[in-house]
Amino acid sequence: MRKHIAPRRGLLGPRHAGHTLATDHLGALSLPVGDDGVIIGDDAEGRPQMIGFHRPAPYDVLLIGGLWTAQVLALRAAATGARVAVETGRTQAWTTLAQAAGAGLECVSLHDVGRVPPTGAAVGSPVVVVRDCGMRPPRGRVVSSPWQSVLTLLPYLSPVAPRLMRAATLVGIQRVSPAEAEQIGRILGLARTESEALPTLADGVTLWVSGRDRHWVMTSATDVETGLLGTARRMD
Repeated sequence: MRKHIAPRRGLLGPRHAGHTLATDHLGALSLPVGDDGVIIGDDAEGRPQMIGFHRPAPYDVLLIGGLWTAQVLALRAAATGARVAVETGRTQAWTTLAQAAGAGLECVSLHDVGRVPPTGAAVGSPVVVVRDCGMRPPRGRVVSSPWQSVLTLLPYLSPVAPRLMRAATLVGIQRVSPAEAEQIGRILGLARTESEALPTLADGVTLWVSGRDRHWVMTSATDVETGLLGTARRMD
């Protein structure tokens, strides 16, 4: 009896070969933020930090920060084999990245706000949806699900930020005003020293918070990323 295979619907993208690592390099791996391989930068001791976007359960990430960092994360997610769907109201800011990602393969697709189609995410074809929808992103039609993570970018704190922070599994905060830092600290339960540090952060530095875990991470661009996106910046 032949097995019937249903046709695939939704976003199509490239397939990448698996990644390998020499045994003597295993000790260099550090996985405190996530459980697989999107490197987001280094901690104060120079240890690589990662976000595990590819998960068998819904996973929501909120970044209160700059477009530059969100685009670096999108590029690196695509490099791990994920299909990246960008929901944005400023397509022109993402066009060059989408054209350059995947060496010409369509692994990053751009969509107007509210127009992301079903993606067909699966264990062998994970998806990261990046929501760059301004200060008040509408509730998305495409939400996190098994093998489909959602990264929402907020440039600053907004009326919807408290709800998004409480709903997210992982929250990243870049440089914000003292008033914003105080409010974020109350919502996330940050120590006073952590809240007070937020207005002083350098470009490219993010405090990543997941429950009681805290990780200060410096994201440094590769030469290719710098050529495509420029140097790290908080303001766009």
